[in-house]
This record gives sequence, structure tokens and C-alpha cells, in this order.
Amino acid sequence: MRFLTTPTTDLTYNDVFLVPSMSRVTSRFDADLAPADGTGATLPLVAANMTAVTGRRMVETMARRGGLGILPQDIPLDVIAEVTSWVKGRSPRYETPVVLHRTNTVHDALGIMHKRPHGAVLVVNENEDYAGMVLEADCRDVDRFTQLGDLARTDGPVFQDGDLPRDPDVTALRPVYEALSDARVSAAPVLEGRRVAGIVTRQGLVRSTIYTPALDADGRLRVGAAVGINGDVSAKAARLLDAGVDVVVVDTAHGHQVKAVEAVSAVRALDPAVPVVAGNVVTADGVRDLVSAGADIVKVGVGPGAMCTTRMMTAVGRPQFSAVVECAEAAADLGAHVWADGGVKHPRDVALALAAGASQVMVGSWFAGTHESPGEINIDANGRAYKESFGMASARAVRHRTLGEDRFSRARKALFEEGISNSTMYLDPQRPGVEDLLDHITSGVRSSMTYAGATTLRQFAARAVVGIQSQSGYDEGRPRSESWT
Repeated sequence: MRFLTTPTTDLTYNDVFLVPSMSRVTSRFDADLAPADGTGATLPLVAANMTAVTGRRMVETMARRGGLGILPQDIPLDVIAEVTSWVKGRSPRYETPVVLHRTNTVHDALGIMHKRPHGAVLVVNENEDYAGMVLEADCRDVDRFTQLGDLARTDGPVFQDGDLPRDPDVTALRPVYEALSDARVSAAPVLEGRRVAGIVTRQGLVRSTIYTPALDADGRLRVGAAVGINGDVSAKAARLLDAGVDVVVVDTAHGHQVKAVEAVSAVRALDPAVPVVAGNVVTADGVRDLVSAGADIVKVGVGPGAMCTTRMMTAVGRPQFSAVVECAEAAADLGAHVWADGGVKHPRDVALALAAGASQVMVGSWFAGTHESPGEINIDANGRAYKESFGMASARAVRHRTLGEDRFSRARKALFEEGISNSTMYLDPQRPGVEDLLDHITSGVRSSMTYAGATTLRQFAARAVVGIQSQSGYDEGRPRSESWT
């Protein structure tokens, strides 16, 4: 990357833009989005290790489409082990269904349908054999205590696992897509004999021809998990590795401190066969110290996140674009990599982070308002669906993290809370699922790469030309009618 003009101050994503270059790249699909940082991801996007963002559904969905999800350090280790096993048991080829018994009611179905964006419930009988499918439309104007067995439709297409193509190319999947279209349904079950194995959707079939799952050596979906810097870090990290996680993130708000460096060294001493990520920092010195301690990847970002109040509370942090540029250069000199963590609000911001040299971009609040994030969907007075989000240094997160401590210790720590404890994250009506956001983001990034004449992320970072703009320059590029808020 090079600047069009030499900057005289640190820069945010809003302060910069990409200049088009001579390009021989003729199609967005020529752009390879796989990061070269050893994580096995095929998309440069990571769901942040925030309790309100990443749980089992987020990790599974991100990995199926090539990204990574990082389970938060607040989750008990035995739960992380169970979630890791569950995710690795999911199919990379088709989606996980919502399954209820025929004796369950419409009330039960409506309470769980939103767990998946396909909005379908597969119904099974007492022997766990497939008995039909119920869609949200089937539940309208029906008594809430009606049993699903009385509503289940059986006239749509049903696929056997062995009959679905293993090669997810356009030619192989087109007949499956056409079968759904001809039946005028958006989803259909996948069975192994009479047992439910999964569900395919028209949109999912299309995505399968575009995205490549992030798989481990055994062909299972990849899982990441975080560990803090307090307590017995070595023992905690060892349990994560025993559970089969594919990426270990040593996570703290201030990564350039002695305890963080010691924690990274403790994890590296385990000689893990998976990448070690550590952070957060915003300087080259921070990168060098964490890499020297054993980090393969360093997380960059202090204060840019939507739930973070660090800069207003402490004045500590750094404009994110400049932080990524400096840290990425330092990491490259050491044969390491950086993840840009926080501050992205539009696809352009992700493209800029990658142009600055980040191997991947970590997304938090943007993904919090999706079907796949943890938590229940709520409806406000205007009928809009939303989920609650909160920062990982907020009062809500601190209370959860210190549950095992005595009341006096918890009261002392409560004096030093930062971050937003309760934020309303509305589901975008046009992009309510994380896969919809992945489509949105990667479309922009692919276009950015074609403008730069790059077919790989390394080429993109090498060829990108970045200009500096005023606030009016940024405003000039904003469409006037694009807003769902």
C-alpha cells in the first residue's frame, strides 16, 4: 500500500479512500479472499469474541462460509468443549435445521423459528423419523396450541444425503435449486434414510458455489476460542486445545503489558499446532513484543468498537486505519500477521483494513444484530426486530465474568467498568442473517480488489493506493437514499 499524499496525522477509515488503478481483473469472482495467515479461513472475516456476538450458531455459520468465529473467554471451558464438538459435527455442505416433534405446538415453533434465517421447522415423529416441514406462513391464523403434526407439509421436495452432489459447483447444484424453485419453496429437508440430516435452501445453494468452507484436516468446520490473561492461562489454553479448537486467541483490552506477554509465552510453551492470536495493540512495539513472545497473529485496535468507551473514559487508543498500517508493517517484517479489530461499519472499511495490510478483519456489533448471534429476538413498539448487545468491559460483562468471586471483590471491580451495557442492535430487514452480511461485505471487497487490479489479498495490500479526504469528501461518497435505520 502507498499513500497518494503523505499523511500528517493519524487516520480513521472515514479519513481515507482507495484510488482506482490500472486493472486486468475482469470479474469479481477472480478475486481470491483467502487470508494467508495459517488459520485455514477462506474469507478474511472473523466474528469477534464477544458474548453478544459469537456462540455456536455464529461459529458454525461463519465457518461454513469460510470465515472464523471466536468463542469468548467468559464461556466456561466445559461449554466451549461441548460447543466445539457440536460445531465440528455440523455439515459443511448444508445448513443445520430446527427440529421439533409432531406433538410440539405452533407456540413452540414460533418461539424457535428465528434461531435460523431459513424460518423452517422440520417435524419428526416419536421414532425421530421425518414427518414433514412447517413454515412460518403455516402458523399464521392458527391456534397456538395446534400440534405441528397437523400442519406439517409433505408435498415438497425431499433430498437424500447420498443423492446431493459433493462438488458444490454451479452445474452440480443447479438441478437441486431448480427442484426447489419448481416446488415454489425456499427450503427442503436432507435425510439419511428417514432421519433428518440437514436442510438446503435456495440461497444456501447459491452461496455454496461462491464460498469455500473453513475446514480442519479432518474436513470439519473450524472453531476459534479466546482465553484471558488472568489465572492459569496455560491450563486454560491446554483445555481449549484438548477440546479441538483451531485458533487460540489470547485476549485483553491492553495487549502491550507484561501479563499479556507472559500469557502468550505460556500458550506458546504448550507448542500448539494451531495459530496463536494475541492483542490488542496499536503500535509496532506492541506487535514486536507479542510476536517475540510467540504470537502468530496480533489483534490491532484500541477503542474503535461501537460498544467501547475506552477513548472517552481514558483518552487511550489510536485511529484505526493508521494503527493497522503501522502494525501490519511491523508484523510483516517478523513473518507474522495482524487482524484489524473494530471500527468497521461499511464494506469499504473492511476493504481499507485489508488494503492496510490486515490478513483478516474482526467484526463485532455489526454481526450482533443477526439471526445467528446469541440472545433472543425482541420486538420494539414499532414492530422492529432487535437483539441486545454489550461491550466486553461493560458492567454487564464484568458481572458475568466475576460470578465466581466474592461480593466484595466484585464490588471493587465494578468501580472500573467501561463499555456499553445495553445497546439495541436492530436486524436489517434486507440483511437479517450473518450470511447476508457476508454477501454484502465480500461483494464490496471483491469490487475493491478489481479496482486495484488484485486477485489475492497480498496483491491488494501491495497495489492499493490510498488517498486522504476531508469530511466533506467522505460525505460526497455517501448515497442519499441508502438507510434502513
